[in-house]
Amino acid sequence: MPALPSWLTEPLWDQFAALLPERPTFHPDHPLGCHRRRISDRIIFDKMLQLLRFGCSYEAIADATCSATTIRSRRDKWIRLGVFARLKQIALESYDRVVGLVLDQIAIDGSITKAPGGGEVAGRSPVDRGKQGLKRSGMTDGYGIPLRRVLAGANRHDSPLLAPTLDRLDDLGPLPDDITVHLDAGYDSDKTRTLLNERRLHGRIAHKGQKAPIQASQRWHVERTHAWQNAFYRLSRCYERRTHVIDAFFDLADTIITVRSLIRQAWTTHRWDERPNRRP
Repeated sequence: MPALPSWLTEPLWDQFAALLPERPTFHPDHPLGCHRRRISDRIIFDKMLQLLRFGCSYEAIADATCSATTIRSRRDKWIRLGVFARLKQIALESYDRVVGLVLDQIAIDGSITKAPGGGEVAGRSPVDRGKQGLKRSGMTDGYGIPLRRVLAGANRHDSPLLAPTLDRLDDLGPLPDDITVHLDAGYDSDKTRTLLNERRLHGRIAHKGQKAPIQASQRWHVERTHAWQNAFYRLSRCYERRTHVIDAFFDLADTIITVRSLIRQAWTTHRWDERPNRRP
């Protein structure tokens, strides 16, 4: 069973391959030139997609094509080269060019997931009997396209993570003059309003003690994006311990979400050679 449909996997791989440095199949300095061929990057890329989608271990996904050690070493090399972060940035730029990011409406919210293995950004989860958990403070545009995130332990409150999350707005380049930030009742405090005023941002914050549907506004976009991300079982039950590895998997998932939304929205307005026969 493929991890993703071909209409989504192929454009992802084409751009991913363009970011990789060229390497010969055999090492040119080998004295005999008879060592084993280097395992194809495409095989490792497909394994990474399977790891992300199904959440299985490296040993479970390894087979005759490559070992678990090869997957980990190639993954770490790609992280050092910044390939995953660059891939996400290209996806965002392409979406903004074709469809357009809704940057005047920003939604931010936290989401807690399991982290059974602990790790650098894990903490005691208040919603899972004190077991190890991971919190992400996610930020999306007005449609729900994931922009940036901040990782922390599950025992961290959403409100203190708002400032470092808003700091990631600077990575997006030119921004609209008027930006409205949609937040839930967990951010309902004078400290949050002061923070938004200092950054010249408008806040639409749900009030504590009042029913959410009346004032939900556009906050549901980020909640839907959290659900999209949790559909990747590597993220909903994270066994990775190092922060940069978790960030790499999140960047890959966000790229998939962005490209999938781009193809779905552009299907009715654009034509290209590999365009799916039916709207995805």
